Amino acid sequence: MRLRVVDTHNELAPRAAWSVAALLREVGDLLAARFTVCTVQGEISGFSRAASGHCYFNLKDSAGDPALLRCAIFRRAATLLDFTPADGQRVEVRGRLGVYESRGELQVVVEAMRRAGAGALYEQFLRIKVRLEGDGLFDPARKRRLPPHPETIGVVSSLGAAALQDVLAALARRAPQVVVIVYPSAVQGAGAPEALVDAIRIASMRHEVDVLLVCRGGGSLEDLWAFNDERVIRAIIAAPMPVVCGIGHETDVTLADLAADLRAPTPTAAAELVAPTRESGLAALEAQSGAMHRRLRDALESNAQRLDRIAMRLARPGREVRQQRERTGLLAHRLATQIPRAALAQTARLLQAESVLRQTVSRRMGAHSQRLDALADRLRALDPQRVLARGYAWLRDPRGRPVDSVRRLANGDALQAVLGDGTADVIVTNVAGRTSG
Repeated sequence: MRLRVVDTHNELAPRAAWSVAALLREVGDLLAARFTVCTVQGEISGFSRAASGHCYFNLKDSAGDPALLRCAIFRRAATLLDFTPADGQRVEVRGRLGVYESRGELQVVVEAMRRAGAGALYEQFLRIKVRLEGDGLFDPARKRRLPPHPETIGVVSSLGAAALQDVLAALARRAPQVVVIVYPSAVQGAGAPEALVDAIRIASMRHEVDVLLVCRGGGSLEDLWAFNDERVIRAIIAAPMPVVCGIGHETDVTLADLAADLRAPTPTAAAELVAPTRESGLAALEAQSGAMHRRLRDALESNAQRLDRIAMRLARPGREVRQQRERTGLLAHRLATQIPRAALAQTARLLQAESVLRQTVSRRMGAHSQRLDALADRLRALDPQRVLARGYAWLRDPRGRPVDSVRRLANGDALQAVLGDGTADVIVTNVAGRTSG
């Protein structure tokens, strides 16, 4: 209760002027008394975050009226937000209304803030969906088939989430032989998209699971908004292993569901889709075992009949041995008579071939000898030395080139004459050309 005492003695006396600070404090006190906690809805404008972690922004009237309200949200309250505020977002803030005395401005000290309704978020969801569809990220042809019998299953979820416990319980019930590796991640709040991307990326780099489950329990569109973040979508598509999303309830659909290789209506259904029951596996093994037994029995029966036939053929081994000995003796006799006969025939052929070869070689050698003699005679006839011996000589210049025309000579040139028995140095004293007749 606020108590004010009226000074009746000075009530009619002239009032003293207010100081600026006193007036602002008085107005602030009146506002605090009238508006203890208020909730305001509008559109964020001029959002900024200081180095201290405090955030400041304006709240505009979303109906378009020219109204503006200053807002401040201190670091402790800002860290509790489950989304990242940005200009243009429609939000609903709850806080204390007061006066910022340094500027004389009306402001709201925000204690909590949330997105204003699902309408704006759903419009944003549709815009992102259309853009990513245009990039082909939801193309069914890109989807990969799940391994029929995974040995190791990865789960991306919050350690404290009930959805994780449901998944683990379903896997333990259906396939206790499967190894489950959990990659913890936040699934709600401003840092959830980055945490989800990191968890999926770690699972991709470790290459230790056959299939990856991304799970979260149900909630509002705001609660599931991290699974509509484009970074999460691209991380799911980039994962080397098939990804199954089990997010929310059957009616909840996120962009992560559309990007995954398989969408499950719930986290439990995701576990059931990736891990066949142990009973079904045992039944399949039993069927294969029966088929193998039948094939083995058929093979044994076939081989038993074959052995019976062989045994019947070996009923009298002595007779078989005698028959083989007789065949062996006959072949030995034929071999003993055929070898000398073949050797004599081969020897006669070799002697005949030798005689023919000798005659052929003798004829060819005589013919080649006569041809060589004829060529030698022709070579001797062309020998220049024989020409020189008959008194001829040929001239060459100091560089050893033959002189074949007087046009290349001049008086005083030194030449060398080559004769049949030596050489002589000569000097040209007169050059006279032969006139053509």
